[in-house]
Amino acid sequence: MKIRAALLVAPVLLGLGACGDQFALPGGHNAYPSKNVSVMSRTWAVRQVSDAPVVYRATRDRNNLNPFGPPARPRPVQASAAISQATGCRVLGNTMYENISGQFFAQVQCPAAPAS
Repeated sequence: MKIRAALLVAPVLLGLGACGDQFALPGGHNAYPSKNVSVMSRTWAVRQVSDAPVVYRATRDRNNLNPFGPPARPRPVQASAAISQATGCRVLGNTMYENISGQFFAQVQCPAAPAS
């Protein structure tokens, strides 16, 4: 029974491989380029991770852990400042969360463009 199920699934998987381009992100892997910013003498990489809703991810550079730098600030404060600096928008604090890897995710609110 297990062999029959595998034989039925294999052609479907092979067919998906042929049309895999339609599931690719627009613009390839660099659809959302990363931007490095410096916040409180720490380097953060900020990258957009989704379109709807627009969510940004901030990751701190682990090689830039200078013990002789300025006094440490809480990481959520630094991440919020990094996303704001990289995007030019205000971070919505109630949408910010941190995953187990220490990456911060948040939505932003950008000022409305002036009507022409």
